Amino acid sequence: MSATLAILTIGVVPVQAILPLLTEHISEQQITHISLLGKMDPQEVREEYGAEAGEFAIPTRLRDDSLGMVSRTKVERDLQSVIEVLDNQGYDVILLMSTADIRGFVTRNAILVEPQRIIPPLVASIVDGHQVGVIVPVPELMAQQKKKWTVLEKEPYYELAHPYLATEREFIDAGRALLERGADVLVLDCLGFHQQHRDLLQKALDVPVLLSNVLVARLASELLV
Repeated sequence: MSATLAILTIGVVPVQAILPLLTEHISEQQITHISLLGKMDPQEVREEYGAEAGEFAIPTRLRDDSLGMVSRTKVERDLQSVIEVLDNQGYDVILLMSTADIRGFVTRNAILVEPQRIIPPLVASIVDGHQVGVIVPVPELMAQQKKKWTVLEKEPYYELAHPYLATEREFIDAGRALLERGADVLVLDCLGFHQQHRDLLQKALDVPVLLSNVLVARLASELLV
């Protein structure tokens, strides 16, 4: 019997962009996508999951395309509950599609793929001493990104470019600014960035570009046997 995959996201994530990487091994009918907050009314999300004063907040895209700052504690609690349900339903692989600083989830039977645990050391092993430039979608993610990439030998450079709002020229300009500062590898570490963003930068700037959602999707696809 073919493997089954559950893709679990916090908010709204365009999962369709990575499906071709996964359906090389299993049919789309064997893939389920569950979003913890993506189908909820944004006001309801803010009321139920809003971060309290002094609490660690996670930025996530909501149904109306707004950015919600939600409680990491509440999100981790409810994601673990969903993971337990999926595990009991017999899914072979659970792919947590999130670049947020969340971790510590457990399963009994399913293989759980957590990008936050996998991507930083994987990218570090790939770039191996090169100067990395990271394109960040919104300022709210900057502190989280700087904490995330402490695993790199050299501290990365950062520029802002929103995957949905920035023009192609603005996106290329952000990449060029990183190269001018000395970066020789670019990283797109947000689920809003897709292969067309990577291809645009590689063609315009002739620079290697790592796309974290592609890296994790390819890793998950290797488990679908």
